[in-house]
Amino acid sequence: MLKTGYSLVLALAALLSASAADRVKTANGVLEAAPASSGVRVFQGIPFAAPPVGDLRWKEPQPVKNWKGVRPAAAFGPRCMQQSLFSDMIFRSNGMGEDCLYLNIWTPAKSAKARLPVLVYFYGGGFVAGDGSEPRYDGEAMARKGIVALTVNYRLGVFGFMAHPELTAESPHHASGNYGLLDQAAALRWVRTNIAAFGGDPAKVVIAGESAGSISVSAQMASPLAKDVIAGAIGESGSVLGSLRAIKLEAAEKVGADWAAATLGAGSLTALRALTAQQILDAAAKTRSVRFNPTIDGYFFPEAPEVLYAAGKQAHVPLLAGWNSEEMNGTALLGGQPPTPEAYEKAIRTQYGDKADDILKVYPGATPQQILQSATGLAGDRFIAYSTWKWIDTHAKSTGKPVYRYFYTRPRPATVAAATRPAPKGAVHSAEIEYAMGNLDSNKTYAWTPEDRKVSQVMQDLFANFIKTLNPNGAGLPEWPALNAGGAPRLLRLDVESKAEPETLRERYLLLDALAAKPPR
Repeated sequence: MLKTGYSLVLALAALLSASAADRVKTANGVLEAAPASSGVRVFQGIPFAAPPVGDLRWKEPQPVKNWKGVRPAAAFGPRCMQQSLFSDMIFRSNGMGEDCLYLNIWTPAKSAKARLPVLVYFYGGGFVAGDGSEPRYDGEAMARKGIVALTVNYRLGVFGFMAHPELTAESPHHASGNYGLLDQAAALRWVRTNIAAFGGDPAKVVIAGESAGSISVSAQMASPLAKDVIAGAIGESGSVLGSLRAIKLEAAEKVGADWAAATLGAGSLTALRALTAQQILDAAAKTRSVRFNPTIDGYFFPEAPEVLYAAGKQAHVPLLAGWNSEEMNGTALLGGQPPTPEAYEKAIRTQYGDKADDILKVYPGATPQQILQSATGLAGDRFIAYSTWKWIDTHAKSTGKPVYRYFYTRPRPATVAAATRPAPKGAVHSAEIEYAMGNLDSNKTYAWTPEDRKVSQVMQDLFANFIKTLNPNGAGLPEWPALNAGGAPRLLRLDVESKAEPETLRERYLLLDALAAKPPR
């Protein structure tokens, strides 16, 4: 009997000890991690700002209210308001709603004394969709590399980026729009205050993202609200220097006011806030051609991002960035016509007028194969590659900090189910995410091969090294020279056999840069 009682005491003590180990005290209260079978503690659904509802709709994120007792952190919070737009998005979130400003943490640290490097990852989705619960962004694989990994929710679409004259008037900063970017900045400030309690080092925060997430990274680097929190940056396909370019506040206010009046019959901010979130989302679904861009608001962006970068006013930190080989298919550029020299030239002349000869020189089309290659290159460059190049090139010039550029070329393998369309010949937009984050097994669509796992291992190791040391190089990995390290500029081609190679397409991007050289609207 005594032996049995003693065993119960030991079991209870072990249980209490385990609970204590899974609890972390933040500035707002105590959190308890989700049960974990691995050595990684997972904290889900952590509020980093007050719910942006009611009068807080379309306002800068406000501080979280403190809570008493222990708050469970065992479930993802709701995803932000969004339409169902992209078939590759899989959510583990607890529904959808305006109350969505939550972040998630994966930490291998056993105590607050670990001081591990930190990765903060922003999801993609064109600033209209996405969520921190998506399995492809899951942070456990990175945590197993000795990194505290986070994903962050931020407001989207009309809720995250609509500017309006009345919103500007009520703002203490005389600014409106950019609420999604302000959410991200608030999350980074939360990280600076709290991440040490999870075993992270607030002085070693690397921010990363893909597509709109990559654009977000470039935006946070340029903003005085966030740049001092950032130790390094990773961008996968996209930057604010071209993709979803920020527009002047006055122009953005007109877009917002005109849309609200014409679509919702709301002639005032009071009327807008009286509507339900679903009513606003439904209205946005009917007017998808109306885009709410980031704004040059004088607050988050004191000046146009391209001006800030050219002047070297962004965060002076190492940057790892690049794009994929088939960001967009070239058939759309041909307008459905066959890839003949005549059809290609006609398409280019129709779209570029007196600049067509310049375009044809750097995107030649003498044979069907060359046409498809050039059309795919031009379509991808216009979509997102040029803006990523511009970010890389400007940052290297204006800061002198190491910049590591990649070109990702590994196509996804065949799908598990029978394919209904030809597989892409290159790496399509967003194809690299699961490889970089070590999450191939989270995507059940594709029949991953040993070659894919090799690519993922190398890519994840390169990214992990950068997060830890701000240099991707390491033993057993392909040499990755900094683009601006001296000598001929080189980049790293990421594929089954990854290797450094010379930069060869600069002429293309210089031409697109000249064509894009115009002030914001």
